[in-house]
Amino acid sequence: MSQKILVAGSGKSGIAASKMALDTEHEVILYDSNEALDAEAVRGQFKEDEAIEVLLGELKKESLKDVGLCVISPGIPLDAPFVEVLKACEIPVWSEIQLAYHDAKGKLAAITGTNGKTTTTSLVGEILSAYYKEVFVVGNIGTPYTSTALRTTDQSYTVAEISSFQLETITDFRPDVSAILNITPDHLNRHKTMDCYINVKERIAENQTKEDACILNYDDPVLRRFGETIAPRVIYFSSRELLPEGICLDGDMIIRNHDGVRMEIINIHDMNLLGRHNHENVMAAAAIAMELGVPLETIQSVIRDFKAVEHRIEFVAEKAGVKYYNDSKGTNPDAAIQAVNAMPGPTILIAGGYD
Repeated sequence: MSQKILVAGSGKSGIAASKMALDTEHEVILYDSNEALDAEAVRGQFKEDEAIEVLLGELKKESLKDVGLCVISPGIPLDAPFVEVLKACEIPVWSEIQLAYHDAKGKLAAITGTNGKTTTTSLVGEILSAYYKEVFVVGNIGTPYTSTALRTTDQSYTVAEISSFQLETITDFRPDVSAILNITPDHLNRHKTMDCYINVKERIAENQTKEDACILNYDDPVLRRFGETIAPRVIYFSSRELLPEGICLDGDMIIRNHDGVRMEIINIHDMNLLGRHNHENVMAAAAIAMELGVPLETIQSVIRDFKAVEHRIEFVAEKAGVKYYNDSKGTNPDAAIQAVNAMPGPTILIAGGYD
């Protein structure tokens, strides 16, 4: 049913959400609290005949007449002043991924975690693309889910990198396969406490049922306990323990133990990815791909050829016998420590920041 939707945020996510709402025959108010923006330039990103109004600056109740839903961009905190106005008007707030999910078709794999999301999402995307025809890689990785949702069919496979910000405002978002790679302190300026951050991350599985699967890091005690409380089938992975059931490291071999059968996935020395954390990313990616029906041979072939994602322990050059790696996406202490631990020899770290 058509309604008037307020889309908050005029960046990439907000523009994509607005276009999807328009394509599904809704009226749209595109709102941004930054009154210094050029409203005409924002409006110019849409067709002249599209039912969209651009609103900048302070949001007032009278501007919300007939608005039935707000879709909020992930960069906007829920304690922003205009959100209080929405609450006072009893207008529900959805994330961009919730809007996309509402109309998307096919299978969905959703991946979250403090570190490793982009590498794992990219790897799963390449594995699925090697086997299936209709594959979309979306989310926090750079392509808004709303920009592809209406192109999906029952034969589509969507892999979504999901941030904690995007999970704050889901309602019935239910992936066929979810994964939480790890949870370490991050974004606490937004989530305030570690408990709040953990609770938001765990929302990725809250609507799943026993028909779905959730991939969890067994080495993280928080996630191990979480796996004992949720409805979907849980598949654990571990780089530190030999699991009787799950995906783990046996010597140099990544294996899967399932129903008493040992399956060899790949030797870590046959991979381009460095470090224990990347072994875990590969384990999670393999588990997701298996759940989505990809045969082992395809999984092995893609993992073997897969190279590090840009800015993530990315090899840059070798000069005078010294190898240089770019890990500029390591934006928290845990990610930086993992990158240093992945180096095979003496290492000099060039770093900055406030943690």
